[in-house]
Amino acid sequence: MGLGIVFATVLVLALPFFGGGGPSFFVPANASEGSSGPIAASTTSGLAVASVDAAAALAPVSNEPIATLASSVAKSADVKVDVEHVAQKPVPKPLPPSAAAAASGTNERRAARAAAGQSCPGNVGGAPGGAPSKVSAGGVGGTTSADLAAFASTYNALRVANCLDPIAMSHFRYDACMEQRLFWMAEDPSTDPMSAWGHMGSVRSDGVPSVGCDGNLAGGSGNTGATVAQKWWNSLSHRKSLYRPTFTGSVGGVCIYFAMTHGGIPNEPSSFTRAAARWGGC
Repeated sequence: MGLGIVFATVLVLALPFFGGGGPSFFVPANASEGSSGPIAASTTSGLAVASVDAAAALAPVSNEPIATLASSVAKSADVKVDVEHVAQKPVPKPLPPSAAAAASGTNERRAARAAAGQSCPGNVGGAPGGAPSKVSAGGVGGTTSADLAAFASTYNALRVANCLDPIAMSHFRYDACMEQRLFWMAEDPSTDPMSAWGHMGSVRSDGVPSVGCDGNLAGGSGNTGATVAQKWWNSLSHRKSLYRPTFTGSVGGVCIYFAMTHGGIPNEPSSFTRAAARWGGC
């Protein structure tokens, strides 16, 4: 719970997969935490982690001895204070829970752990495995080690900020099959970035059939591994699919698979990204 880090907060296509379709590219990344759809397009680089809203409710009452307080009051020239209750200082009113925390069961998890005399999980160290930085036949850049590391770091920061067990960093894996599908999207010759956007079964403008593997999708201008992790958390359907907040088993055998591409034909810059991720076994 020491993570007070908060990374900055798409319309979901009506194509089913894992509990949420792939988003549009054109909604800003700083939408409300309560948004029901993922945010996929961003021109901002600011990041925010889901808020930790329990701290205010735990603000301590002063430990100053009652006798000291009473003595101080007695010496006052105009004593109008109830000395008997002088130590009963008011506790600050707790902040209302955030919409994202309420929707994901964060508050209930914190309360359950507190009732059992436990605290929420802490984060883990380490680093994920690397990614090969492939370049597609059409010149589209593939997943880099930095993409995977940024995604893994933000993904776990969001989990522990919301009282969920982190995933071992070594269990974040580059996925070549999902990357193949992202390359297929990025190499659509249409100038419309939404042309091939969607899950398996979507059609490219040149008629080339879809390839590769499906996953939760996010993308747009200026996105990073960190921002797409935040966007998937902000989306109710993608949060259920990728973060599994109701999962009660051990995460020791869980792996999170990820891929990202940079740019596209005919005219998308490298800052225009597409990303895919999924929860699975190791």
